[in-house]
Amino acid sequence: MKIPSNLLLKVSKRLFENLENQEKFVEALINPKPFLPCILWCQEKPEILPFVVETSINWQPSFIDRLSLGTKPGQNSLHEQGYFYCLDFSSVFAASILLEITQPIQVIFDMCAAPGGKSIFAWKLLQPKLLISNEVIGKRLGMLISNLKRCHINSSIVVNRDSSIFAESIPLSSDLVIVDAPCTGQSLLAKGEKAPGCFHPSAINKSANRQKRIIANSAQIVAPQGYLAYMTCTYSPEENEEVCEWLLRKFPQFQAVEVSHLKEYQSHLATIPCYRMFPQVGLGAGAFTVLFKNTSEGEKQKINTNNISEVWMNTN
Repeated sequence: MKIPSNLLLKVSKRLFENLENQEKFVEALINPKPFLPCILWCQEKPEILPFVVETSINWQPSFIDRLSLGTKPGQNSLHEQGYFYCLDFSSVFAASILLEITQPIQVIFDMCAAPGGKSIFAWKLLQPKLLISNEVIGKRLGMLISNLKRCHINSSIVVNRDSSIFAESIPLSSDLVIVDAPCTGQSLLAKGEKAPGCFHPSAINKSANRQKRIIANSAQIVAPQGYLAYMTCTYSPEENEEVCEWLLRKFPQFQAVEVSHLKEYQSHLATIPCYRMFPQVGLGAGAFTVLFKNTSEGEKQKINTNNISEVWMNTN
């Protein structure tokens, strides 16, 4: 029998007042169960699907399918041909806040893009004229470029720069900025993977400080009346609700947007509309997500692609 660490127990008590919920959360992390595999159709679905598809959740986009347990879609030939992208349903949950956006989106900037799932989701849903996917960690660039290329994501640029550079070079330029923030990765445990030290206070605080720097730089490139999407795959309030509250104090022109289809997932740890999925629900390993709108009036700035030093570009 696995014994939960004291740090995990401490986090569970912060997340849930109810003892039963605490126990279910801890159980989901120390004795993880498999989740249904999930795919995002980048191209039109074939008439005869090669997989058994599970019943959709009411807010699930039409280009997302959950598959029967044990299916290995990555081994299907359609995957190599770029028909679909494999992802955890927690990522679908987090990205689903973008369904709340109804205005035309011409420029999307994904600040922490590798391996590419959120970029592909946003491109498929919103069909922008330009998608810019940034990844500051050089060793992750290859995977990002490979996935975007394989999935035939056109009008896209991959860049490899620190977020501060974009805050200076392309301010007020993007209709949507996505920050799938680097985090302690606590939800990896719910997948049966390792995340050493993920509940240690020093690791959490270090991660939260990095997230604040990234989201502050990202906020500066959001165009007036544009959107900023913030999401993580971790549970600590310091990396989630507290980052959002900090952002709103620093940039009061931003407001958190109510996402109607996620109402039942509203976080009880904040008064602003932000949403959590926990692993004990059984849909995915866990996620936090929030959509902000820049309420400022003013002119959107044009992007000069020469200012962002692209690594790879596909305009087909």
